[in-house]
Amino acid sequence: MNEKNSARLKLAFSMAVFGTIGLFVRMIPLPSAEIALYRAILAVVLIGVFLLVTRQKIPFGIIKKQLPLLIVSGVAVGFNWILLFEAYKYTTVSAATLSYYFAPVIVTLLCPIIFREKMTAKRWICFFMSTLGIVLITGNGGGAASNHLLGVILGLCAACLYAFAVLVNKAIKNVGGIHRTFLQFVAACAVLVPYTALTGGFHISVLDTTGIAALLTVGILHTGVTYCLYFSSLKDISGQKAALLSYIDPLVAVVISVFVLGEPITILQIAGGLLVLGFTLWNELGQDE
Repeated sequence: MNEKNSARLKLAFSMAVFGTIGLFVRMIPLPSAEIALYRAILAVVLIGVFLLVTRQKIPFGIIKKQLPLLIVSGVAVGFNWILLFEAYKYTTVSAATLSYYFAPVIVTLLCPIIFREKMTAKRWICFFMSTLGIVLITGNGGGAASNHLLGVILGLCAACLYAFAVLVNKAIKNVGGIHRTFLQFVAACAVLVPYTALTGGFHISVLDTTGIAALLTVGILHTGVTYCLYFSSLKDISGQKAALLSYIDPLVAVVISVFVLGEPITILQIAGGLLVLGFTLWNELGQDE
């Protein structure tokens, strides 16, 4: 298998794994902040081992000027996880995930303001049609979900934090993807430890075998392993192919939600999801035009 095919396979696998995270989070009876904390800790350990084994030293001398931005983006990532995990509690995994995938649209809207990038007619169309998609997803109840609207709002808030992290990352220079992620997760740990302690404490002792297995899966597989595969694949794959493969994540999440968890989804929600994903993808594929 050549390097390009191997990179596509690694990226596709990473996206498919990301799409199952809602299923495993549902199996962990812990507060969202505590799940996010353990996820960050496990990821830091695994990525740290990966860096040691591959002998990739973190060039602190070069990146020290970027540390404030890395810390800010890491904090945003940590709280983005908390909000997404909370969204899973109030609405279906499919609705939460599709709402979360509004993040690229938010980035598109803010880039002209922050980086003075041109807001073309195509980007305006993508923004309005994706927004219409969110309206369709929001306007149809989540069936058995306890509070569908709140869940969608939490998903959108998570998307805002993710978009903020993306925008901060655009300003970070001379820091490799895996080094950047490692330092961001360290920053997330540093903030989530006191936050968790102050907002309810630690309850890991209540987990049974299933909960522990699910937590280890979220931290090791969904974060540590997949991030390593994700960043190792990006150097050998074009931006457009990466954008296409990234949509495996929400598609898998919807399949898991409907066919594994048995959560309801309406025709209008499906239409809304297609609008969000389709127009976001069209926008991303056109960024280099």
